[in-house]
Amino acid sequence: MLQFIVWNADPTLFSIGSLAIRWYSLMFAIGFLLGYNILGRIYRHEGAPEKWLSILLIWVVAATIIGARLGHVFFYEWEYYSAHPLDIVKVWEGGLASHGGTIAIILAVILYSVFTTKRSPIWTFDRLVIPIALVGGMIRIGNLMNSEIFGTATSLPWGFMFIRSRQWHEMYEGMGCHPTQLYEAMCYFALFALLMWMYWRKNAETRPGLIFGVFFIGIFLPRFLIEFIKNDQVDFEATMALNMGQLLSIPFIVAGILLIIWAMTHPKVEIAFPDRFADEDVTKKKK
Repeated sequence: MLQFIVWNADPTLFSIGSLAIRWYSLMFAIGFLLGYNILGRIYRHEGAPEKWLSILLIWVVAATIIGARLGHVFFYEWEYYSAHPLDIVKVWEGGLASHGGTIAIILAVILYSVFTTKRSPIWTFDRLVIPIALVGGMIRIGNLMNSEIFGTATSLPWGFMFIRSRQWHEMYEGMGCHPTQLYEAMCYFALFALLMWMYWRKNAETRPGLIFGVFFIGIFLPRFLIEFIKNDQVDFEATMALNMGQLLSIPFIVAGILLIIWAMTHPKVEIAFPDRFADEDVTKKKK
C-alpha cells in the first residue's frame, strides 16, 4: 500500500481573542521584512538615497495587495464579483492572483521612477526583483500551510494528503497529491539565490534589464510548467487547453527573453559603488 505524507498543519499560528494570526500572513510579512533589508543593502551599496527605499516599500506593498486582489477578480471570478462588487474589498476571505500583483508592481515602479528616482524603471526593476523572488517563495510556503493551491493525484512517495482541505476530501480522499506549493517555493528560492549571485558576484546590474529578464523567466516558466499538474482554480478552466495561469505567464516569459537579448546586445554601464562592503557584516567592515 502506498504511503503518503499526511499534511495536517493548522493555518492559524495563534489567536488572541478574536484576532487570528495565520501562517500565510506571517510568511508574507517575513518575506517583506527580509526583502526590505536586502534591498536596503543594495541601495547602500550603490549610494542611492535612503528615502527612496521607504517610498518604494509603500508603492510595492500597496501594488501587491491591490493588484493581486484585482487580478483574481478580473482574471478568475469576474462573473461573481461583478454581481457582488462590495465583496472585492474582502481580501481576508482569500482570492489573490500573482499575475495581477506583477502587473500592478510594474505600474507602481514606473510611477515611482517618474516621481522619485527620475531614473529608468529598469534600474529599479533590476534591484527590486531580487527580494521579490524570495517573497514569492515565502508566499508559497504560506499556501502550503493553508492546504491550498495543491496539485493533482500522484503515486510519488512525497505526495501530500491535505486532510484539512475540503477540495482534497471531495476529489482525492485517501490519495496523495503533488505539493505544488513546495515545487514553486523551491524554484523561487533557487531563483533568489541565482539573482543574488548575479548581482553581488557577477555585477549583472551593469547590463540593465538582465536581472529583470532572468527574473521573469525564472518565475513564470516554472509556473507555466507546474500548472500542468495543478488543480483548476475556477470551473471554466476545465475546458481550456492552457489554463488562465499559463496564458497569463506566456507574455512575461516572452518579455524575459527579450529583456535578456536586449541587455546582452547593449554595452555595459559604469556604476560607482560608494559602499562596496554593504553586503558584509558591519563588524567585518570595522576591522
